[in-house]
Amino acid sequence: MAFTRATGKHRRPSRMHRTTARAAGVAALATTGVVGTLAAPALAAEPQAEQTGLTPVISIGDSLADEIDAQAAAQKQAALDAAAREAAQEAARERAAEAAEEAREAKERAAREAERKRLNTFVSPITASYVSTAYQAGSSLWSSGSHTGIDFHASTGTSVHAVGVGTVVEAGWGGAYGNQVVIKMHDGTYTQYGHLSSIGVSVGQSVDAGQQIGLSGATGNVTGPHLHFEARTSPEYGSDMDPVAYLRSHGVNV
Repeated sequence: MAFTRATGKHRRPSRMHRTTARAAGVAALATTGVVGTLAAPALAAEPQAEQTGLTPVISIGDSLADEIDAQAAAQKQAALDAAAREAAQEAARERAAEAAEEAREAKERAAREAERKRLNTFVSPITASYVSTAYQAGSSLWSSGSHTGIDFHASTGTSVHAVGVGTVVEAGWGGAYGNQVVIKMHDGTYTQYGHLSSIGVSVGQSVDAGQQIGLSGATGNVTGPHLHFEARTSPEYGSDMDPVAYLRSHGVNV
């Protein structure tokens, strides 16, 4: 009986052929460092690469390939998580900067409002008093023949206040006015306080509305203790204007 020798096309695929595709994937992963610590020990347990005279081929199992894929996926996810954390931190920094800027602007607005209120606040020079002699009242008591200010009823030693924000330009003896204080107000007008028994401020000093500048008295040309108050366009005598209208225009009830 004759036998026919089997041809090459019916032979089983060689080990080299079976592992080529798997090795190609490992080679690709090796370039990214994924195989690094994971693949090396496992590859050492694999049979030695076949010596065929061609490029050696590495053979790995399915479980190792799965581990490599899992490691690659974990590294990718870790990179995504790190990017997300950085984005969140950057957003937090931006929100903090915006909040700080808003707080700074709010503080500046509050300071401006407080300063505006301070500059626009006016008070009566004598608390809980009244006008005892009107502006431009006629009498031989005054050299001009008429009253250049108004008199507030006050006993000696009553606290006298600056009616608004300003700077003291005169503080001392004023002849017929006795002891006097003249203040240049922040709006450029002037106020005068006469017949004081004592003076509590000095020239160049800044004062606020309601600040005590002296005590009322009866110094100078007077018939009794009171406060003589004038509103002027300059610090000099003769530049007087209606002090009642002046105070009322600044919200003071006189």
